Amino acid sequence: MASKKPRFLILSLIGIAFLVITAITAAFVIDEIKGGAVGDGQNKYELIIDPGEPSSTVVKELSQAGMIKSSVYFNYLIKFTRSGNKIKQGIYEINDGMSSRKILDVIISGKVKLVTFTVPEGYNNRQIGDLLTNKKLAKSREDFLAATTNPALLQKYKIPAKSTEGYLFPETYSVPVNFPLDRIADMMMKRFYKKLESISEAKGISPADLHAKVVLASIVEREAVRKEERPIMAGVFLTRIEKNINLESCATIQYLFDKPKKRLFETDLKIISPYNTYINGGWPPGPISNPGLPALLAAFRPEKSDKLFFLLKPDGSHYFSATFKEHLDAKKKYIDVLYQ
Repeated sequence: MASKKPRFLILSLIGIAFLVITAITAAFVIDEIKGGAVGDGQNKYELIIDPGEPSSTVVKELSQAGMIKSSVYFNYLIKFTRSGNKIKQGIYEINDGMSSRKILDVIISGKVKLVTFTVPEGYNNRQIGDLLTNKKLAKSREDFLAATTNPALLQKYKIPAKSTEGYLFPETYSVPVNFPLDRIADMMMKRFYKKLESISEAKGISPADLHAKVVLASIVEREAVRKEERPIMAGVFLTRIEKNINLESCATIQYLFDKPKKRLFETDLKIISPYNTYINGGWPPGPISNPGLPALLAAFRPEKSDKLFFLLKPDGSHYFSATFKEHLDAKKKYIDVLYQ
């Protein structure tokens, strides 16, 4: 009788192992049949989960959209993983190549849909507002401008102005849908100051002195076409200021218009505005664009020379002159001939 006990135990263990293996296999099979991907990922669906929305509503929407095989199984999966209270609000990009477990993982981890936008160098705040509106990140340009003139934001970064113009660093960003506009502005300003760390001359600079550099950089950014010309262009503007010569920057005139003009006329140069550097001496009251790193570097490291004038040639480069006569001769050679 004693010899039968070990044999019985062995058979029992084998039976238990068989049952466990069978149960695991069955679970995998059921998971694949009921919880596997519906398709190959070609069909996409934008799932919007509102605050406080019950999981049953989410499951129903996924089923109706054809993103899951079984709503019963998905509800079971939520209960089994105790995820009912972990589903986060937001907008998610789902596709039919995702299994039920993958979809659940996405909506409980908060991996919401991101919107990517690129701000070109030299965009002003109005243009950024339009860009965000087109990307449906802002309801209107005015909403974004309100966020960029928030006194709390200006005080946080000690900006001696009434707007963040000049401090929203032009780059590519990715944010969730419905991301607050003040946080977008704050994110862009953080990037600005992070980039500023790469300029050794900016270390320890006062807010007022930095603002002056940003004003110069913003003008250079809008005037220059080629990066290598930025330092000498910055030097031209500084020399004109030192000699009490008006900047006469077309870029400051363009800032007065809702959208830049293809060509400025004499009447445009006579517009009454503190930003009109044709009729006003000194710097404009604030930045006219958001400069990139090359323009900021030019403002901190200008190339001084005897040049006082420059004009844009048809090939995209600039012709720099030391005298007004030389400038007029260059204008006849490169500009006037285009309109004859």
